Amino acid sequence: MFKCFLKYQAAIAVVLFALSCSNANNRPIIKFSGDSSSIIIKNIDEASLLKVKNAYQDNADTLNLVSVLIKPGDLDSVQDELEVPGKIKILGDSLIFNPDQPFLKGKEYLVESYIGIKFATVGDLIIGNGKQNLKAQRQTLKR
Repeated sequence: MFKCFLKYQAAIAVVLFALSCSNANNRPIIKFSGDSSSIIIKNIDEASLLKVKNAYQDNADTLNLVSVLIKPGDLDSVQDELEVPGKIKILGDSLIFNPDQPFLKGKEYLVESYIGIKFATVGDLIIGNGKQNLKAQRQTLKR
């Protein structure tokens, strides 16, 4: 009986350790470049980066991996977020968004990306916390 208890205790310890390990802190980092002329997304996990590279090679012109929107100001008469047109390129392990027109000083930009978003981790599936719909990673950047 004591041996059986030790086996179950070891199994429970392994499961708890697996559940405590998560990649919640490994989300991609979204920020302006040093001169604020482009937006850089880095810290992309290898699997997501491979998917992005394959999609980029297939159709780089129509690829919509990142959405950049101008947030309306408090005194702005247009209350809709306007999309910023631009091009995406991949350099090393980072994705770079270059706008067609320079970013405006004093404006806020909302960046939305589904890169690296996961449906659920193994631990989430075990305890029943799988998501039914994915939410984009959102980051507000001020120029």
